[in-house]
Amino acid sequence: MSAPDPTFAVAFGGGGARGLAHIHAIEALDELGIRPVAIAGSSIGAIMGAGMAAGMTGRQIRAYAATMLGSPTEVARRVWGSRPGSIREAVAGGFRFGQFDIVRILKSFLPDAVPATFEELKIPLSITGTDYYGHSLMVMEQGDLISAIGASAAIPAVFRPVTREDRLLVDGGIHNPVPFDLLTGKAEFVIAIDVVGAPEEGDKPPSAIDLMFGASQLMMQSIIDAKLAIDQPDIFLRPPVSKFRVLDFMKINQVLAETEALKDELKRAVAAIAEQRV
Repeated sequence: MSAPDPTFAVAFGGGGARGLAHIHAIEALDELGIRPVAIAGSSIGAIMGAGMAAGMTGRQIRAYAATMLGSPTEVARRVWGSRPGSIREAVAGGFRFGQFDIVRILKSFLPDAVPATFEELKIPLSITGTDYYGHSLMVMEQGDLISAIGASAAIPAVFRPVTREDRLLVDGGIHNPVPFDLLTGKAEFVIAIDVVGAPEEGDKPPSAIDLMFGASQLMMQSIIDAKLAIDQPDIFLRPPVSKFRVLDFMKINQVLAETEALKDELKRAVAAIAEQRV
């Protein structure tokens, strides 16, 4: 009698546009015939994880992302469509940096395949958020899905915080950039993909914005290192994404081209642990 097939769970890390590299990982799992039994995601990882948990293939996610992000006209149209519904709403709380409403933007950009609630997903999904006043991690696994994704992707100074369950939530990557620890015990093997990146030296000194986002990267990498010192997933991969900025979504073709090796790297890693299991 042959042994049952191994089970896998996947953690998709946060990193803004750098997380477009997750598409390669999803495609690799599709090609291997692996359907995760659980998924966890932070920030862009929550978005990618929701697509996979909804039943979308990597190829479908790639095609949709290319359509949405490959055309400046399409991006502008959808951003315009997600603008506040009234002047009163736009100025609520006063004009300020970081006025964009991430939930509105997600509703404009997410594919129809992503449902409204966690309960409608085909694979269990855990999404991280950072409780701003509670100073703690908030894990979301039920109820409204779009607000959970929005909370996880609410990058400070870019998007408004999201209120959920009476808590003010910001970017889940601040507290848990690659949430592989949420998958402990849920599968035989855990895969984690880190797309946080790190500041790279360039021809010009970093701007104030570069320094702000770069410092955030360093903070998140220190959190990841601390987590890895305690426990490690069975597969942990870091595609080369550091040359891209957090909001470089319009560079989707470049991000995918630079990180293409991730697909084969993940396939080799899965084959290696499968051999060990035998």
